[in-house]
Amino acid sequence: MPSEATQFEPGRSGNPSGRPRGARNRSTKALEEILDGESEALTRKAIEMALEGDTVALRMCMDRLMPVRKDRSITFALPEIETPADLTKATRALMQGVADGEITPSEAAELSKLVDAHVKAISAADFAERLAALEQSAGNKGACR
Repeated sequence: MPSEATQFEPGRSGNPSGRPRGARNRSTKALEEILDGESEALTRKAIEMALEGDTVALRMCMDRLMPVRKDRSITFALPEIETPADLTKATRALMQGVADGEITPSEAAELSKLVDAHVKAISAADFAERLAALEQSAGNKGACR
């Protein structure tokens, strides 16, 4: 437990603005200094090893040349979704798209999340409309008395 006479108040950092943007660790700086001027030779060696059949070097080179895509845009036709009942048409289309190889299972899963969010939005809008109509009719009944 720190003593009563500390430089900073409890719960208050000595550096409230945090680490400056772009600041590097000492170990990163040290590695950069060690590798400074050697990057071309190391790159050439990794390429040579890859060309000689070293699969780890080959994977490393390929990852740099063509990194794995995190996301891609897809063109996929979904049926119109205007009511929650249309959800089954959309999920059927997604399953058929996977079966036909048009989209991957993970793409279908992501699209399913979008479809689900859209159906929830439709349901919420429908609920708000029905609630407003009920309040309106309840207000009109009260005015007639």
